[in-house]
Formats: sequence, structure tokens, C-alpha cells
Amino acid sequence: MDFLSLVNKRQSVRKYQDKEVPHHVIDKCLEAARLAPSASNSQPWKWIIVDQPDVLAPVAKACNDMKAINKFVAGAKAIAVIVLEKPKLITRIATTIKKREWLLIDVGIAAEHFCLQATELGLGTCMIGWYNEKKIQEVLEIPKNKSIALLIAMGYPPEDYENRVKIRKSLEEIKSNNKY
Repeated sequence: MDFLSLVNKRQSVRKYQDKEVPHHVIDKCLEAARLAPSASNSQPWKWIIVDQPDVLAPVAKACNDMKAINKFVAGAKAIAVIVLEKPKLITRIATTIKKREWLLIDVGIAAEHFCLQATELGLGTCMIGWYNEKKIQEVLEIPKNKSIALLIAMGYPPEDYENRVKIRKSLEEIKSNNKY
């Protein structure tokens, strides 16, 4: 599949088959994320893959603490939890001076690498930004001095799951040449 076709196919999938995702498939997604660029090559992340039902259930429940948001996560067959790690000193200094959150930019790039690889392998993913961080930290025994950047729900989409038409601004609306 060519790159633009892959990007067009990748979407937030919120329904999954009752089919386990093999570890070697998840590892390919992690390898894509591992190869993502990061500021000063800090690689400021640790990925926790949650796929055991007794651990998956409370993590999924922590994504739905408002009883209306992210209910679909309960159907995911795995969840990738991205924990922020301390970046290199040079990156921390640059973050302060330039007032840019390089850490979150880096995680976003790695997460998209993960999701694009998952799409190419026939998986559906959905990035989750709303969750009860304290509860997930407890369940996964994440140290209190660490924070969770993002979760990615994943699984095989239903056979009849349709690729939605992406509604995006036109190229003319988002670009200019040589000046604003």
C-alpha cells in the first residue's frame, strides 16, 4: 500500500472483533513507534501493552469514568499505554527556552507511527486522551512521579467496518507559500 493510501485508511476505530491481537503483531507496531524521531533522540517514552482480560477491564473502565466517554474501549483487545519518561537535559533546556512541549510532540509522532503500522497490519486503533490517570497508574503499578501521555485502544475492526470519508480542509485552506 502506498503511503497516502495508508494515511487515508487510518482512522479512529471504535468497534472491535472478539479476536485477540497476537503479541508479534503488537511488537511490529511497537517497532514502528520505537523508530520514531524524537528531540535530541531522547525517546521519552515507555510503552505498556495491556492485553490480559483481568488488567484490560479496569484500564478500559478508567477510560469511561464519566459513563459516556470512551465506552467502546471495553471492546478493545489491547491497550497501549504511553508513559512519559524524562527527556535528555538538552531537550528539557530547549523546552524551557523555546516554550515548546517537545515531549508531547515526540509522543504524538511515535503514537502515529504505531497507529499507521497497526492500520497496515489490518488493526483498528483509537488514541485516547480522556482517562482516569490515577486509577490506571494504580492498576499498572506506574510510579506516582510518572505521567501517562496517551492511550491507544486497538483490535481488529469488524469485517463490515467501513472506511469513513475524511472531512478535511482543502489544501488551499491550510497552506500558503512564502508568507502567511
